[in-house]
Amino acid sequence: MPPVVTALYAAINAFLNIVLAYRVTLLRKAHKTSHGDSDDPKSPLSLGIRAHGNNAEYVPLAIVMLLVTEMCGGDKVVLHVLGGTLLLARVLHPIGLPLKSPNPARWLGVALTFAMIAAAAGYSLYLRFQIV
Repeated sequence: MPPVVTALYAAINAFLNIVLAYRVTLLRKAHKTSHGDSDDPKSPLSLGIRAHGNNAEYVPLAIVMLLVTEMCGGDKVVLHVLGGTLLLARVLHPIGLPLKSPNPARWLGVALTFAMIAAAAGYSLYLRFQIV
């Protein structure tokens, strides 16, 4: 059976990544900066670059773990919980990034991302040893 649950969350997260990348493009245009960022780590351009970069760093591993879990026969409800958690986390993180630190949106985005990856990894191992 094709990995339809993973396909759904991979596609949605791909669109989210494109939105974040396009936001960086608009910020570069507004700040007349074609390369790099400003020297201020709190500038909108720097924060936009980090939001996109962070998404690009964590989503591939999370999607691979979701795919492995689905290919090992993971329950569809559990897969949707994992995929939905990832999507919520990746939307919360860039919302919270420009806010004064610490803030709940950014913290929750990070925590949910890590929890989703760890849960998918643990569930994959559980399923793997059930198959043997």
